[in-house]
Amino acid sequence: MAILAPSILSSDFSNLAQQIRLAEMGGADWIHCDVMDGHFVPNLTFGPLIVKAARKSTKLPLDVHLMIEKPNNYLEEFAAAGANHLIVHFETVIHLNRTINKIKELGMKAGVSINPSTSISVLKYIMEYADLLLIMSVNPGFGGQSFIPNSLSKVREAVELRKELNANYLIEIDGGIDTKTIKPALDAGVDVFIVGSSIYKSDNITAAATELKNIIK
Repeated sequence: MAILAPSILSSDFSNLAQQIRLAEMGGADWIHCDVMDGHFVPNLTFGPLIVKAARKSTKLPLDVHLMIEKPNNYLEEFAAAGANHLIVHFETVIHLNRTINKIKELGMKAGVSINPSTSISVLKYIMEYADLLLIMSVNPGFGGQSFIPNSLSKVREAVELRKELNANYLIEIDGGIDTKTIKPALDAGVDVFIVGSSIYKSDNITAAATELKNIIK
């Protein structure tokens, strides 16, 4: 069964604990946290303090995505805040193997994310060491964007790379996932679905999460 990971980026931060609980009631498996620095991406969101608040609000795994220029400076902070998974961008890290090892040493699962214009081929010599591969299906920086269709080709390539490497990383997708795009992504081989606006901007958060979860069961 695939994993549903609602993104709190689209939630009401003034009532974060309740927002997370509503998603849990709808079948959420993980809670996703989008950290943006206003440099690597044009938006500025939140840091370890919100991750810490989310940690206090749920026992579900926290899947933390660092869309920031210098992630190595903050690995310890996010570990201390309670992140279970820490995902860094291929485009921002020079010594990626070292970073992945450090994340694991801190007790977290390590992930790599790539932007829509980045090829799966660049990951050939790193993904056997990582636990997660996050494929961005929109250009990162803002919620509510439309799904980029050729992301499905990248998912299929990621599945083939996993077979080639005899690896066991999970394939995540983030951006434009809704009731229309989630099934094609599932069929392409996605394991983890990160969903923001389609859940948290709906009239009923729990019902929206339940509908998506039922599709990927």
